[in-house]
Parts: sequence; structure tokens; C-alpha cells
Amino acid sequence: MKFMKLGSKPDAFQTDGNDARYVLSDLPSDMVIHVDDARFYLHKFPLLSKSSLLQRLIIEASQNGTDEVVIQDIPGGVKTFEICAKFCYGMVVTLNAYNVVAARCAAEYLGMTEDVEKSNLIFKIEVFLNSGIFRSWKDSIIALQTTDALLPWSEELKLVGRCIDSIATKATVNPSNVMWSYTYNRKSASSDEIVEARKSSQAVPKDWWVEDLRELDVDLYRRVMVAVKSRGRIPSDVVGEALKAYAARWLPECCDTLADDAYSEAYKHLLETIVWLLPSDKGSSGISCGFFLKLLKGTVLIGAGELLKEELMDRIVLQLHKASVNDLLIPSKPPAQTVYDVQLVQTLISRYMSHAGVAQDGIFLNNLDQEMFETNVDSESLLALCKLVDRYIAEVASDPNLSVSSFVDLATSMPETARPTHDGLYTAIDVFLKLHPGLPKMEKRKISSLMDNDRLPLRVVVQVLFFEQLRAAGAAAATPNVSVARCMARLAQEEEEDDHEHWKEGRALPEPPTPGALKRQLGSLKLGVGDHHQGAGDDGRRLVARSSSVANQSSRLSLSSRSRRIFDRLWVGGAKLPGEAAAAAVGKGSSDTSGSSQSPRSSAKPLESKSSSSSSRNRRYSVS
Repeated sequence: MKFMKLGSKPDAFQTDGNDARYVLSDLPSDMVIHVDDARFYLHKFPLLSKSSLLQRLIIEASQNGTDEVVIQDIPGGVKTFEICAKFCYGMVVTLNAYNVVAARCAAEYLGMTEDVEKSNLIFKIEVFLNSGIFRSWKDSIIALQTTDALLPWSEELKLVGRCIDSIATKATVNPSNVMWSYTYNRKSASSDEIVEARKSSQAVPKDWWVEDLRELDVDLYRRVMVAVKSRGRIPSDVVGEALKAYAARWLPECCDTLADDAYSEAYKHLLETIVWLLPSDKGSSGISCGFFLKLLKGTVLIGAGELLKEELMDRIVLQLHKASVNDLLIPSKPPAQTVYDVQLVQTLISRYMSHAGVAQDGIFLNNLDQEMFETNVDSESLLALCKLVDRYIAEVASDPNLSVSSFVDLATSMPETARPTHDGLYTAIDVFLKLHPGLPKMEKRKISSLMDNDRLPLRVVVQVLFFEQLRAAGAAAATPNVSVARCMARLAQEEEEDDHEHWKEGRALPEPPTPGALKRQLGSLKLGVGDHHQGAGDDGRRLVARSSSVANQSSRLSLSSRSRRIFDRLWVGGAKLPGEAAAAAVGKGSSDTSGSSQSPRSSAKPLESKSSSSSSRNRRYSVS
């Protein structure tokens, strides 16, 4: 830190502990100056020779027959007046970045100019500012911080602008020309690492100045960043890093703190400033999506306004696929009943898909000529977003207040081509059903419509059926598709319970809304296996063949012919699932559940639950 010493006489100011200050001298004081609550017992001559204001006040006091003078509203208060008084006496005064701005304002207030005496206090302070303070990076920042308490004097004397110009000039120089004193302030660093970092001749990073500005008041920070950006030498990623560091310093992580009404205005002003300082290029990749979502979370919690919210959302949708689940967990505000703002996330997803020109059926829309063309959606960003959405659904599915419509809307917000695996979605369905056991049957069917069994690979079907046999036998173990089996088994069990109620009441069983080809195959296969045990294997084979024929006429992609032939041999030709108990168990009519973790274009609809092979309900469901 730079400093400057003025005067040569020893400091002779004393205090009696009762806000009274005096100078040790052989001459008695002949003037009392009141500054705020303090009293200074001084001598007229040293003061008259340096300050035009004191000249005028002392003359007026003498004309009124008093030796007391009152000074009000002097910049810097008592401490700064004492510095000026010591200078008048020629005593040693030390100026530094912490007091030089206050001393400059007080000297201006007291009129300590060159017109009164050559080399007066204002002149000496200006020399120190130009040769010392404004040539130092950290001293310029410290001096700028002191200007806030000295308004409007510091502004009128252009001290604020000069500090800002000094900081902006140094922040925008070529990093290779920076004489950098490395300050390692990360908490995780050990003392050895700090010493080693200082010894090493590492290149100065582009954002070397970012952390040093974090302590500035928000209004001063805004002015500094405007000056830095106006020079056009700082890339957007460095600007983003600076804003991120400042937000991390002043925006609390705790949501309750953000929602506190006592600080809402301050946080609102902070958020508005940060968003206003964002690079004008919304598509810039220099600022992370997680940072934008953090700002959006704060905006929602404090109710900062729709304009601010829309600005952030416009930036988020450009890189939503880069977010994390935690970034999307934005707490909701009343009157919303859910824990997290699901509707806001749904809006972000919809805007992302609209911006990308992708419809829910995986078709890209050409915005130039409105042509439509189908393509394989293998974009990494779209696949990443789909995985993110599935993980988000699994996270919010545990909310007991999450409605079925919201759950379905989220699950269907992505095109089927962007979901090569379904484990995340099936896990979310399983969690949702577990937390919502009392759903009406129609809403259960809405959930089941999210699964499309028409395109389940044979391998998955066999794995799921085998898992069900293990579970029925009390020997459930981990399988490659546990989430699929668990999810569909829950749906099948609930469907069976509903059908059992219909049977007891003597009502006709409802037809499945849209039975898929694979469901017909599995139902026919089960019936075929049961008839085979009764000596009617040929009829079973005919039923299987007929169901397969119906499946091939479906408008949607079903199991390949090769898979069906293998499946037919496996069930009708006498082949067994792993373990002899598997085929026998199927013949007894255990629940069939299936799901896909590898289907590239599946929206998945579950199979209906089946009980005894002799039940008319099962026969009806199998051949429908």
C-alpha cells in the first residue's frame, strides 16, 4: 500500500477522554472549534494561514465577541478534521488509500487551496493521488470503496470517476503486461500451496482482477463493470466469470434468506444489476446455464418482475441441455402447492424445443420455408436434455402434491427419438405411483400410457418375465432392468386389483384403451402355453400366429419378425426361460410386466395384469 507523510513536527494532539482535544503547547489555546460532538482547543494563527473557511468563521466569531466556531457536515467528520488541523500545525500526518479521499474532500470543504498558501493540503493530496493511489491496483479499489461515505463531495470532485477509470484501465491491459502479486484466497489451499504458487512463474490469467472487485458496493460495481466493458477488450467469458464471482459473494444460497422481505429490495437491485451487466450476446457460451438458473431462482423467490424473469429465461433456453437437476429445482411460491416450480421448468423445456425447431414426434421444422423433414434425432444436446428431464421427473415425482397432468406433461415434453433409454422415466413412474397410491383408475391409465410395449425388445421381455418369476417365488434379485420391472409390476398389480373389483360387482370388464401388438402377443403366448399343457398346442400356435399378424399390421414399429420367431420358439416350441419354474409360472398366469431400457422411439404403454389362466378376464384381455 502506498502512503505519504506530511509535516515534520511530532504529533502533539491530546484528548481528555471526553471528546475534548487540545495541543500540547506553551501557549494557551485561543479558539474552540466544535466538530460534531468533539471540541478542539486550538490556536488561531496556524488555522488562519491554511484555511479560507476558518479565516471567515474566526473573523465572524471575533465580531460577535466569542472564541467558539461550529463546523457542521465536514466530509469525514472528526477524524478528517484532525488530519487537516495537524497539517496546519506542521505535525506529521500519514495519508494512505483509506483516508486520502476523505482528506481531499475535507480540504476542499475548508478551502485549503493554493490561493491561501502555496503547497497547501489540496495540492499535496493531488500529487499523492496521481503518483501513488491511481498507479496502484489495490489502492485504487480501496480508495473507491471510501468514496461511498463521502457523497456528494467525492462525486463532485470527480474522485469516484478517477478511481473507476484507474481500475478499468488496469483490468483491461494485456495480462502479459500485468505485474501481478498473486493473492491465493481459496479456502481449500494449504500454506505450502500458497508459497509454491507465489514462487512459480505462472502466466497471469485473463480474469486475474475478478475477485478483487467482489467487495465493491453494487452501484460502484456496476459503474466499474460498465467502464471495463466499454473498452471492448474483455471477452464475454471473463465478464461472465466476474458476474458469477460477484453473485457468489452477495447472493445467499439459502432460499429462506432470499425470500426474506427485509432484504428483498436489496436483492432485487442486486439481481437487476447483474442481469443488466450480462453480455449482450445471449448465445454466448461464456456464462454457464447453472449461473443463469441461480439468478432465475433468486428472481422467482423475491418476485423481481416479469421482465427480469423473461430475460433470464431467454438466455437459459439456449443452453438448457447443459443444466443439472439441482439447477432446475426452483422452489415454488404460493399459491402453488408443489415443492418445486414444475410449471416454470415445463415452460423452459417447451421454449427450448420451439427454439430448436423440434416437435414432440422428433420432426425438425425448418423455420425458413416451413418444410418438414424427418431425421434421426442424434443431436447430443437433445439427448442430454432428455436425460436431464427424466432425472428431473424422478426427482419431483416424490412430491405428493404433483398432479398427474403435470407429471404426464413433463414426461411427454421430449420427442420419443430423444429418449434412447427409458430407465429414468420408468424409475420416475415407479416413484410417482408409490407416492400416489390412491389414484383413480383413469389417472393410472394416463400414467400407463407413457409406456409403449409395442416396441419392447425380446431380451427385455424375457428379463422382465424372469424377474417377475423370481419375485413371485420370493427370490427377487437385481436384474438389468429392475426399474422397468418394478414400475410395470406396480401398474399390473393395481390393474388387477381394479379388475377384481369389477368382477366382484358383476360388471363387465373394460376394454384396454389401446392394446398394443406386443400385449396381444404376450397374451396369446400365455394362452398358447396354457393350452399346450392341456394338449391343445396347435391351437396355441395358431393364436400366436394370428396375434403376430395383427401386430405386423400396426401403424407403429413392432417387434421384428426375427424376434417374433425366436419368441414363438421360446414359448410355443417348448423352450424354457432360465429355470424350469419360469415357464410353469407363466402357465399359471403370473403378472406380465415389461419395459424398455433400449427402445429408441418408445413412449411405452404397459401390459395389463393377468391372474389365473382359467379366468375369462384373462382370455378376454389376451385375445382382444
